[in-house]
This record gives sequence, structure tokens and C-alpha cells, in this order.
Amino acid sequence: MIEPSFAQLTPVYFADLANALAVNSALVDAFEREKDGADVRRTHLFAGRYENTYLPAERVPELAPVSALAQATATRILDRAPLRQGFWFNEMHPGQRTTLHDHAEGNELLSAVYYVVCPEGSGRLILHDDEAQVVVMPRPGLLVLFAPDLPHEVEINASAQTRLSIAFNFGPVDDPA
Repeated sequence: MIEPSFAQLTPVYFADLANALAVNSALVDAFEREKDGADVRRTHLFAGRYENTYLPAERVPELAPVSALAQATATRILDRAPLRQGFWFNEMHPGQRTTLHDHAEGNELLSAVYYVVCPEGSGRLILHDDEAQVVVMPRPGLLVLFAPDLPHEVEINASAQTRLSIAFNFGPVDDPA
């Protein structure tokens, strides 16, 4: 008897934020207010764009509903608490993209992205799982969670507007990452 070989895709999880319209509006205002602050850190410079913008959590209280949803969903997926949560903003202007990468550094257990502003044509999230791809069409209020070692990228922003999302990593609380 021949044993069939098969592969299984890495799980990808989805959640929606209630009241996303109001929360996202407040997040856009907060990001614009804080993004040029002296204590803001930017990393991952590719093609003239910093892919990650780190704002101090205490400066963005508007993030609380998204952070709570992400934390609760990660806790449920991992069946583990408490979890350390790190976050950063991704601002992507027209013509920009996010290069292929993963979040496999440190002891990360789960990664996520939450969509704040994503105009039509602003780029799909592409998760690469060996020979397969999971393609996610972003929409405001959507939270997507996935394994940190899953390579992913975002297509070029072909819209005329800026796209804004927030990325998260979750890990053990005893690991400051």
C-alpha cells in the first residue's frame, strides 16, 4: 500500500473589532499626533521607507480596544496567559510595499496585523507557507493572526491614499524580547 504524502497549511486566524469605524478614526488621529515625537523609534529601512514605527503605548491610549482584542484572541489561540505584547505601526504611502520577512526572532509565539486604513488597491497581505500562499484582502477592523515564522509581505500600495496598519507580536511574559 502506498502511503500518500500531504502537507498541512499553517493556521491563520481572523477576528473583527466591534466599533472599528470609531476606533480606527481615533487611531489615525493618534498616529498623526504622535508619529513625529522625539521618543518615536523607526526600524527596517527599505527602499527609502521605514517599515516599522514604534510609538510608546502610554502615548496611544486609543489603541486599547485593538490591543485588548489582539491579546484576548492570542490568549485563546495559544491557550496561554499571560502573554507579552509588542506593537508597531506600519504607514505605507502610495507606491510603497512591505518586503518579505518573518517575526521568528526571540521567543515570539504569535504575530498579528490589524487594519486601520486600507483603501482599495493598497496591497494584500501574502503569507508564504512552503509552496502555498494565503492571500488576505485587508479591510478596516480586521485582525489577522499567524505563526511568527511564517514569511509574509504586503503588495505595493497602488491606491492614491496612505495605508495604516498595526502589527503585534506575542511572547512569554518572562522574555522581554
